[in-house]
Amino acid sequence: MRTISTASALVFKASAVGKQTVRSETEGERFGDMVRPREHKGYGSSAYAAVSDIDPTPRGPLEEYDERVHSHKLRDDDHQRGIVQHLQDLHDTLKDYHPPKVVHPTIESLKPHSTSFFGSLFHRKGSKAASTEIPPNLPKGMYMYGDVGSGKTMLMDLFYDTLPPNITSKTRVHFHNFMQDVHKRLHQMKMEHGTDLDAVTFVAADIAEKASVLCFDEFQCTDVADAMILRRLLEALMSHGVVLVTTSNRHPDDLYKNGIQRASFIPCINLLKARLQVINLDSTTDYRKIPRPPSGVFHHPIDKAAGSHAEKWFGFLGDPQNDPPHKAKHTVWGREIEVPRASGRAAMFNFNELIGKATGAADYLELMRSYDAFIVTDVPGMSYRERDLARRFITFIDAVYESRAKLVLTTAVPLYQLFLSPSEANEALEDGRKTGSVKEIEDHEDVNDVMRSLMDDLGLNMKMLKNSSIFTGDEERFAFARALSRLSEMGSQEWVERGLGLEHKGGLGEKEGWQRVRSRWREDSL
Repeated sequence: MRTISTASALVFKASAVGKQTVRSETEGERFGDMVRPREHKGYGSSAYAAVSDIDPTPRGPLEEYDERVHSHKLRDDDHQRGIVQHLQDLHDTLKDYHPPKVVHPTIESLKPHSTSFFGSLFHRKGSKAASTEIPPNLPKGMYMYGDVGSGKTMLMDLFYDTLPPNITSKTRVHFHNFMQDVHKRLHQMKMEHGTDLDAVTFVAADIAEKASVLCFDEFQCTDVADAMILRRLLEALMSHGVVLVTTSNRHPDDLYKNGIQRASFIPCINLLKARLQVINLDSTTDYRKIPRPPSGVFHHPIDKAAGSHAEKWFGFLGDPQNDPPHKAKHTVWGREIEVPRASGRAAMFNFNELIGKATGAADYLELMRSYDAFIVTDVPGMSYRERDLARRFITFIDAVYESRAKLVLTTAVPLYQLFLSPSEANEALEDGRKTGSVKEIEDHEDVNDVMRSLMDDLGLNMKMLKNSSIFTGDEERFAFARALSRLSEMGSQEWVERGLGLEHKGGLGEKEGWQRVRSRWREDSL
């Protein structure tokens, strides 16, 4: 038996496996399988569905997809199946997920501290601003984007309908309706407690109590009022352990394009890309008619989805049909380099197999002559204690970049933290601000925002690293800064798609042309 409680003007959908059902404790106007509940007055009314007493043995997304294909409700599609596998990975992660107890901030903690003498005397020292630190065990959510007809609604149905039974509260809502409700709540709080109240964190805690998994249909941002609060709202939700899954027509980078004060919205885009796995629903196939994996080439953290991410790209960049995965050996100056898994022109290693051994530039150059694509798994963050590993890895990155090969990574930390931990970066930023070589962090930024920007700005990267005592000289600083810049470029769609023979790029002819370019490089490197 499923029970759903709701009391708000929001339209939402809550579904059981295999059929659409919506029940509401308030009478409302029915639209097909949707219910629009009556308007409820007064702050504190909830717009979110609490689901309990769920079938203890539900299907996962992949099993449900197979069932719908078998019953001819869906047509089997390799690209779509790959996306469903990502949903299954998240489903499996959520089976073991137990969100933290939501702690509501006090009204006192949301008010600005008084700067007057008497205000400082009477201000309670114990009241702190609500923390929005995201828990380390928060599962990475998902951001699925694609054009009309790409299957967004069907995929969200699959995921939402098959959530594991330990997820006892879940919500699915159209993003526009969600934001309308948020603004209404914010207005009510400010009417009650004053306009200088930071009401976003309070409202986020209310929402988090009703939904440990929050699914948005049609995520978009076209309104400046939404843009100004969205990053803080999403970050506050995540800090309470809320897992976000959303569909959209646009890649995160294209959200709020040409909007007023868009620079203030960039941290929200960075948050989405860092905390949600971005999945392209629009299918692209190469000349072999093999669909490209829907995710980007770089994946973090090392979770249950990391393994399937690496395998998908290895299968796509290699040639498992004509050259099944196998071990391979190459000789450099009388020494053998072992490749644990090779297929076609792709090689796959874990980090320790490739970088943990005493390898160097000559070894990497030989690999570049033999392969066009490299999949490296389980890459750790490397602080000053692992500088030797970091230097070796940077030498490998340079070799991949200069040979114009493909690089797929699964990493324990975001790319911008690979060579510099947040504490090291914070120290360097503080030193840089004191000398004036690094800008002050603006209200809408934090240390991670600045670190992300380093990947796209080699000059800024160098300025910051020069203020760090953990590098031995300018040459080493430049190598680390350049590695981040090159990783950013190698993760771009243009870099990844070049030479793959994708149909929209020219098919087999495009691939053959690119092979001639790389062949000339190999000849020059001999």
